[in-house]
Amino acid sequence: MNQVISNTTRIKQINVELVKDALIELIYGTKQSISNITGLSVATCGNILNGLIESGEVIEIDLEQPSGGRPARRFMYNANYSYVACIDLSYEQETYKITYAITNLVGEIIEEDSIIVDNITYQIIVYQIDRLITKYKIIKAIGIGVPAVVYEGVLVGECDIKDLSNFPLERELKKVFDKEIIVENDMNLKALGFYRKQKYHYGQNIAVINFPKDKCIGSGVIVGGHVVKGNTNFAGEVSYLPLDVSQEQLVYELNKDDRLILLVVKIITSVIAVINPATIMLTGELINSDMLEDIYKGCLKIIPKEHMPEIIIRENIQDDYINGLVTITLESLTCDVQLVKKRI
Repeated sequence: MNQVISNTTRIKQINVELVKDALIELIYGTKQSISNITGLSVATCGNILNGLIESGEVIEIDLEQPSGGRPARRFMYNANYSYVACIDLSYEQETYKITYAITNLVGEIIEEDSIIVDNITYQIIVYQIDRLITKYKIIKAIGIGVPAVVYEGVLVGECDIKDLSNFPLERELKKVFDKEIIVENDMNLKALGFYRKQKYHYGQNIAVINFPKDKCIGSGVIVGGHVVKGNTNFAGEVSYLPLDVSQEQLVYELNKDDRLILLVVKIITSVIAVINPATIMLTGELINSDMLEDIYKGCLKIIPKEHMPEIIIRENIQDDYINGLVTITLESLTCDVQLVKKRI
């Protein structure tokens, strides 16, 4: 019986998300137009809308212009019903930086800024979150991107931000703030943000590979429209590929002009052979657009041309990063079950 109740509750949650998504797509709609998009009955849509109006997440606007019959009630999604806070923690070029964006429920940015600090510690993070919540009391969720493997809310192993290495950041923040909180690896977020902005059709695979100066390389991978994390969220750690050098030596070798292209090609072709992506985007201080032709030709010596992806080089993907952060933070407020197309 409990399983039946649980399934019924989940179906109701999914239906609510369908109605909200339809209203966001329509900008405004009637019960009938929402029913047409969602496939739900007009009566079900009406019940859901009544609940959303009561909570304030949907607002009723002027009646539809009459066309011979009784004018229909019209509804609009209230994007400013609540906000989310998206926070990027980084250490680059010997500088600790906290970048944040406050957005409404459709991802429109309300405020964004960057703050340079002497160090990033748990206490500093709590202070900055508290400051944002005090200013924007309708913040309902907080998403944090970090340069580390994140498994069950813990920053596993070494982190560029030393004070956060092996620290259970998500769990500790949930003890302090009564909000939805999600902590995620920065490369996963960059890949997700890039994927969403490019509007790839469902099922395409992509990879984003970062080649920073004097640090380990990393990647984010999207397969079938979903971020690939692996069993312990270790997927994408391409610095562990068997390149016949240690991680420390790999960092050194990548900073040598006569070795960089060769190593980049080995890493890219390994990714191509495993996930057969439509696109690979390269970024980081070590990569520039002048290298693209040599990289592509190097890959063709290993990978048949018909299986070669598009290779893109971008120097700055901060917008993709923030877009990925906004995406996962908004998703933390929705039902944890989604309807997907049949895979086979």
